[in-house]
Amino acid sequence: MIIANDIELRAGARLLIEGATFRVNPGDRVGLVGRNGAGKTTLTKVLAGDAHPASGGVSRSGTLGYLPQDPRGVDLEELARDRILSARGLDEVIRKLRAAEERMATKTGADRDKAVRQYGRLEERLHILGGYSAEAESASIASSLGLPDRVLGQPLGTLSGGQRRRVELARILFSDADTLLLDEPTNHLDADSIAWLRDFLKSHQGGLVVISHDVELLDVVVNRVFHLDANRSVVDIYNVGWKKYLEARETDERRRKRERANAQRQATTLLSQADKMRAKATKAKAAQQMDRRARQLLAGVEDERQADKVAKIRFPDPAPCGRTPLTAEGLSKSYGSLEIFTDVSLAVDRGSRVVILGLNGAGKTTLLRMLAGQDAPDTGQVVPGHGLRVGYYAQEHETLEVERSVLENMQSAAPDLPPVEVRKILGSFLFSGDDVDKPAGVLSGGEKTRLALAMLVVSSANVLLLDEPTNNLDPASREEILGALRTFAGAIVLVTHDEGAVQALRPERVILLPDGVEDIWSDEFADLVALA
Repeated sequence: MIIANDIELRAGARLLIEGATFRVNPGDRVGLVGRNGAGKTTLTKVLAGDAHPASGGVSRSGTLGYLPQDPRGVDLEELARDRILSARGLDEVIRKLRAAEERMATKTGADRDKAVRQYGRLEERLHILGGYSAEAESASIASSLGLPDRVLGQPLGTLSGGQRRRVELARILFSDADTLLLDEPTNHLDADSIAWLRDFLKSHQGGLVVISHDVELLDVVVNRVFHLDANRSVVDIYNVGWKKYLEARETDERRRKRERANAQRQATTLLSQADKMRAKATKAKAAQQMDRRARQLLAGVEDERQADKVAKIRFPDPAPCGRTPLTAEGLSKSYGSLEIFTDVSLAVDRGSRVVILGLNGAGKTTLLRMLAGQDAPDTGQVVPGHGLRVGYYAQEHETLEVERSVLENMQSAAPDLPPVEVRKILGSFLFSGDDVDKPAGVLSGGEKTRLALAMLVVSSANVLLLDEPTNNLDPASREEILGALRTFAGAIVLVTHDEGAVQALRPERVILLPDGVEDIWSDEFADLVALA
C-alpha cells in the first residue's frame, strides 16, 4: 500500500503538482497519465522513495518493485540470470551452492565434510526462498519478455540497451512485490511480449502504478486513472477503467464549457446593465453590486482545460554531402563465442530511407552504434563519404551528458549557434525559463527524448541514425516527430518497434539482421516491425 498526503512536486522553480492526496491499495491498478513533462516520472520516483517531494509525505507498507524509465548503476559483469534472481536473493544462494558442489567434488576429509554441511544449509535456504521452482519461474518470465536462456547466461555488459531494460522488467515482475511501480514497461518489447505483459499485470493481485503510452495496455489493465494536469498542477483521480476515464474526461470538458458559457452570458448581461446604471448617482451602488456579482459568477466556474503544449519539431535542410555519404563494408560483431551478426554491408545514399529489422538481440542497436562511430566492429569498416554529418539518436539517451545542463548539452551540439537561437529552439521543445539549467540526468524519459531531438535539429545532420525515437512520447509529441520524419530531406536509418514510424518514413530499403540481407522495402515486411 502507498499513501500520499498533500504532495507538492517542483522541477526547479516550476510547480508540477500541489496538494495531491491519494492511496494505492492492493488490487488498485492505476494508470498514471499526462503529457510529457507533467511530472509522471518525478511522482513515481517519489512514490518509490528515490526522490523527495517539495512538501507533503508518502508512507509505504509491504514490498515495492520499481522499474525506472532509465535503469542505471547495475554491475555490467553480472550475468543476466543472476540479476533477475537477485530480486528474491536467490542469486547469491545459487552461486554459493555451485561453489559448495565443486568443493564436495574436489575436496577430501574434513574439507569435504564442511562443504557437505554448507551445501545442506544452502539447500534449506534455497527451499525457503522458493527452491528450484523459483529459478524456473524467473526463466519463464524472462522467456515471455523475449530473453531466451542463451541471453540469461551472458553478462549484462554484452547485452543491448533494450535487452538490459527487459532484464530489469523481468527482475521486478519476478520479485513478487506487493506494489509495482512501472515507468513505460513496454519500451523495447515486441508484440508478443507486450501481450503477455498485459495479461500478467491484469492478474496482479497487489497494487500497481503504471506510466504508459500504450493505450491497449491501459485499456486492458487499469481500473483507476490518475491524470496529471500540467496546466492546473493537480492530480485528477478517476476511479474507473481507461474507456470510462476517457468518457468522463469528455463529459467533464463539455460540462466545463457549458457552465463557463452560461456564466459568461449572465456576467455580460449584468455588466451591461451596470454600465447603464452607473451614470446615475442614485444607482451607482447597485451598479457596483452587479459588477461584483459578475466577477463572482466567472470566478465560481472552472476554466476550460487548455490544450497540452507540444514540442514543435522541424528538421532544417541538411548540410550538403556527396551522393553516398555513408557506407559500411563487411561489419561483424561477437561477444566471446556468441556471434551477433556477420558480414553486414550497406550504402546510405543521399536522402535515402532505410529500416533495420531483426528479432530482439539480433544486433540492431549495435549496428546503428557502429554506423554512428560509437562502437568499433570486430571486422569490416564504416566509410564516411564526402560531407557526411551524422546525427545519432540513442534509445538509452547515451548521447546526453547527464551532468551537464539542458542548455550546455544543446550548446555542445551546435557550438556556433548564438545563445539566443539556442534558447529559442529549446523553447520550441518546451524547455523554457529555469528548465534549461536543469541537469540532463534529472529529466524524465520524455524530456530526454525532446532534448535529444532538439540536439539533432541543430546539428544540420544529413544522415539521421534513429534508435526507437518514439519511445517515451505522448501521442501528440509522437505525431509531431512522425511529421518531421516525413518531411526531412536528408537520409534516415531507423530502428523501431513502432509501425506508425515506419509508415511515416516510407522506407525504400530494409536490412534484415542477423544475416545482413538487404532488400527492397515492401508491405510484406510491415508485419515484422512490431515483432522485431
